[in-house]
Amino acid sequence: MKLIDQSAARVKLMALLLAMSGFVSAEVVQNQVIPVTSSQSLYSMIPIGGKVAARKSVMLSAQLPGRIVSIYGQEGDFFEKGSILLALDESELRARRREAESQWHSANAALSNAMVQRNQVLASPGSSLDTPGGMGVPGLFDQMFTKPMSGMFGKRDYDVERGARVYSSSTQVTQAAQALQQANAAIEQIDTRLRDSRSIAPFDGVIVEKHAEEGDTVQPGQPLLSFEDVSQLQITADIPVKLAHVLREGDELLAKIDVGDMLTGVVVDNIFPKADPAQHTVTVEFNLPETLQSATGTYAEVYLPDPDVNTDATVIVVPESVITTRGGLPVIFVVDETRTTELRLVRLGRKLDNGRQVVDYGLMQNDLVVDHPASWLLSGSQLGASSYSLKAVDDGVEAGQAK
Repeated sequence: MKLIDQSAARVKLMALLLAMSGFVSAEVVQNQVIPVTSSQSLYSMIPIGGKVAARKSVMLSAQLPGRIVSIYGQEGDFFEKGSILLALDESELRARRREAESQWHSANAALSNAMVQRNQVLASPGSSLDTPGGMGVPGLFDQMFTKPMSGMFGKRDYDVERGARVYSSSTQVTQAAQALQQANAAIEQIDTRLRDSRSIAPFDGVIVEKHAEEGDTVQPGQPLLSFEDVSQLQITADIPVKLAHVLREGDELLAKIDVGDMLTGVVVDNIFPKADPAQHTVTVEFNLPETLQSATGTYAEVYLPDPDVNTDATVIVVPESVITTRGGLPVIFVVDETRTTELRLVRLGRKLDNGRQVVDYGLMQNDLVVDHPASWLLSGSQLGASSYSLKAVDDGVEAGQAK
């Protein structure tokens, strides 16, 4: 009896010292008794490996040969749609465009001249045919007798000659117009190549990888930049056919990202219509919450119901605040019907969201555990009635009814 009184005195003294030292927070109520809850077993579900990917992702490649003169950002830099990401040397293309502009001006002048000549022929079709054949009286004689008589005897047909001249002038106009169109097409072709010399952001996103640096000489088809919209993330996974056939777009499932070992909800976004005949899998895309932050390429697992396992199986789930360590091992204080604590060594499972933890071994459903256990709490300590939370009472677990 004396030994028990001494132990109780030591416990009280330790609690007093800790309180005076500020180790007991006024905001956190320690040694509160709460019930153990259960949840659907994750072990009745099959984890399928995949990776985090952006919903929008492009690989920008070189469209023409040249030397890189500018890269306007680094990995992780954000760019709005239409921004220039990378530029090649344009000096040769600029020179060719000036040459094409000169050809355009020449073709335009030729077209104007051809149109003037055609108008002259249409306005005065016989001007060149009526040119005097000689000087003075000989020329007058040719105009009055020689040319009319030659037409009368069938030697010349002046109407046919005038028609041929009109047709020839029209042909020259057409040829000049075609030359002008060719010059326009050459300029448009060069402008297209000038646009291809720059890599433009097709949507709002960030540079995730650079495949070339300033000064590098590239060839058509060579990768330059990887650009992604990381504001919309997905998990891409190859699902076995026997599991994929029960999935529908909009289905909600659980997934685990390889960051903090945390579970999160995902939604089926797209199910590819074609299966891989070698792997017997179907590619499925799952949308992640917009608030979740993760790097693309991160390993992820999606949990699908196993048709061969009983889905009614449950697991023990507790808040992380009930778990403490003794000797480097995870332990939980369990309270029996006499309000006495018992130190139990537990084996932890997966970590859930909202600060919850799966316990694989060491607890049973409806056990009462100590939340936020004080550092001085020992196995065999006696807890008062005030330590029992309203939640424990609402769940029908009164003091003295641990199980």
